[in-house]
Amino acid sequence: MKVGIIFAMEEELKALLEYLVLENEYNLFDLKFYEGTINDINCVLVESGVGKVNAARATQILIDNMNVEYIFNIGVAGGVSKDLNVGDIVIGEKLVQHDFDITAFDHEKGYIPNVGTFIEADPYLIKIAKENISEAKVGVIASGDIFCTELMMGKKINSKFKALCVEMEGASIAQVCFLCHIPFLIIRSISDVLGEDNKITYEMFLEKSSKKVALAMKNILENLKKIED
Repeated sequence: MKVGIIFAMEEELKALLEYLVLENEYNLFDLKFYEGTINDINCVLVESGVGKVNAARATQILIDNMNVEYIFNIGVAGGVSKDLNVGDIVIGEKLVQHDFDITAFDHEKGYIPNVGTFIEADPYLIKIAKENISEAKVGVIASGDIFCTELMMGKKINSKFKALCVEMEGASIAQVCFLCHIPFLIIRSISDVLGEDNKITYEMFLEKSSKKVALAMKNILENLKKIED
């Protein structure tokens, strides 16, 4: 079994690298890949860069070149649900691109031709994640190429898609995995909440939130190994 894990930023990657028994590192298409084991599971880690295009590109490279069976994306996100606090973990049961808009052609906001509006994560991976992160919230994660700081925008995304949090990569990773028939899961730790000077909060809690979701990922891999065995 080989698992691919994608991170948008260096801080998120470094948090999980602490648990990786590194066997090899190499560059491919100007991306640096770290290959080794976590809890005896073969893993390939990569920092994609921020945004949907960067994330989709890294996902396709993993699929085409690394023979991964599962893909995870972990990192931080901004909470848009009033039920979330900084440090909470969100498991993405469904992913949506909140900035994809072809409503001019009578489609609802977020709808992507041949894909749909919501992309569902793998039920098997969701089950394992829920069993290992008992306090996690499970629901919709919304992605878009914008760092959302406006309270009204956050409220609209929450209302329209029932989204728990927003970030800039997960739904594009989901789309590539969906089209390539690769099981995936997106897990995020809340680093900031709209309406509370979230840019400053994000900078303060980025490292702490990254470490929390990295530990959750380590525990998931441990139990994924047990079930696969």
